[in-house]
Amino acid sequence: MTKIVIIGGVAGGASAAARARRVSETAEIIILERGKFVSFANCGLPYHISGEIESRDALLLQTPESFKSRFNVDVRVHNEVVAIDRQAKQLTVRNLMTNEMYQESYEKLLLSPGASPIKPPISGINNHFVHSLRNIPDMDEILSNLLLHKPKHATVVGGGFIGLEMVEALRHLGLDVTLLELADQVMGPVDLEMANMLHQKLVDNGVDLRLKTGLTAVDEYPIQLAEADNTGDYDKPILPHYHLQLTLSDNNTLATDLVILAIGVKPETSLASECGLVLGQLGGIRVDEGMRTSDADIYAVGDAIETADFVTGNPTLIPLAGPANRQGRLAADNMLGGDKKYRATQGTAICKLFDMAIASTGLNEKSLLKQNIPFEKIYVHTASHASYYPGAHPISLKLLFCPSSGRILGAQAAGIDGVDKRMDVLAVAQRAGMTVHDLADLELTYAPPFGSARDVVNQAGMVAANVLLGDEAICHSQDLHALTAEQIIVDIRNPGELTAMGSIAGAMNIPLPELRDRLNELPNDKELLVFCQVGLRGHVAYRMLIQHGFKVRNLTGGYKTYQMVNARF
Repeated sequence: MTKIVIIGGVAGGASAAARARRVSETAEIIILERGKFVSFANCGLPYHISGEIESRDALLLQTPESFKSRFNVDVRVHNEVVAIDRQAKQLTVRNLMTNEMYQESYEKLLLSPGASPIKPPISGINNHFVHSLRNIPDMDEILSNLLLHKPKHATVVGGGFIGLEMVEALRHLGLDVTLLELADQVMGPVDLEMANMLHQKLVDNGVDLRLKTGLTAVDEYPIQLAEADNTGDYDKPILPHYHLQLTLSDNNTLATDLVILAIGVKPETSLASECGLVLGQLGGIRVDEGMRTSDADIYAVGDAIETADFVTGNPTLIPLAGPANRQGRLAADNMLGGDKKYRATQGTAICKLFDMAIASTGLNEKSLLKQNIPFEKIYVHTASHASYYPGAHPISLKLLFCPSSGRILGAQAAGIDGVDKRMDVLAVAQRAGMTVHDLADLELTYAPPFGSARDVVNQAGMVAANVLLGDEAICHSQDLHALTAEQIIVDIRNPGELTAMGSIAGAMNIPLPELRDRLNELPNDKELLVFCQVGLRGHVAYRMLIQHGFKVRNLTGGYKTYQMVNARF
């Protein structure tokens, strides 16, 4: 009989325990969890705060009692492992309810401690009106603050997944919200032009967005409340009420009632480090493809570990529930004699912000540039389903691919409807080793309420394949900013579009329907950089002009992409 001890629950630890029981009915399985809850939907916490998930109990996926009855797993909450003796295979455990210390042996040990919120050394950061959101007790504290103090204004620090979800939750509750983000964009996994769609959505929903702005200090000062004699309201108790004054990195100050820290997370590695396990170059626990640490009898999964990036094979930290769940399942198999291998992490993710979604998979342009990986990119803007069927919304998709092989390096998409479906298809295609040529041939479901005969993914594949096959030469927005004397910009949209939407400074306008009859107006000795609204008519113009002997490139994604690239917030 194998004895497996798991430190930490939630996605990695809980999935490992359940899988281990399904594999072996005789194994002894213990979960040691220092918190009160062993398995909960941490991704759902912001939505309970907003009230969209009404029942708090809906977030509790498993309890110690349900684990025991269904899987015969001994779950001990409020039990914190304080030391690991690898030689003796013994754990020192503190019962946090009684403060009792005891020893627990193991044959196989799984570390699933997760990651902890980053809390920078800022003056006043430990104020009781400053919160992080990692677990249910954190959520309860925020809800208590909202109920007792009824804040009017909240400040969210950090524009990642949790930060954006909390911005939406607080706006949903009617609070005024300021979002501070030290970088020049929110949602780091996507590139700036795609994040600009989120920036616009935040502003449109009344959020005070402050990019390139960090938090440097928190000060608290009391508000002098009116006496009941002055207000005539004797039924309401006068409770202490405080405002916070935040000092920002731009030397401005901001008055607020509540702060949510969502700067990011860092791997929980203290136990691993103290017992001598090898850490990786990024600070996570180093594991092999089988989830084994540097000790063959100790495994690790989830947010605490470094895994291989799917595109490069380099170590990466990707704190997502999906990979943690799969890693837990795989580790369970291997602890019980299996030889499964984890096949790297793509980082496929999606985030809801008000009525829109943004999703990504693979590497973004920033990462490709940083790692000197050659790439090409194209943009597609088209409807989520047949445009003649009611309810269609635009989807903006960015596809990054290898300029020689067509290998899919990464993708990003944003829109109101259908973003998840397209990103899931692209994530599967990337994992399957497909190229952009294969995307053009994918046979996807079609009916007017659901898609188009030529889906967004098909269109992206066709555009990218045209580039690789030499059927189209493209340019990018930055090329238009670096215009030379040997180039001119040609806007082929209709005059009404220019009036309604604007154009690019210095562009010659010849509408596409007139282009064939006005070729004599175009210089033969210059390169023509043509554009339309989204790139489709630009492709038609490109094919026409190239066959008439002109040197031409088409602006991928058209004027819409140009606007996304050049938007400033």
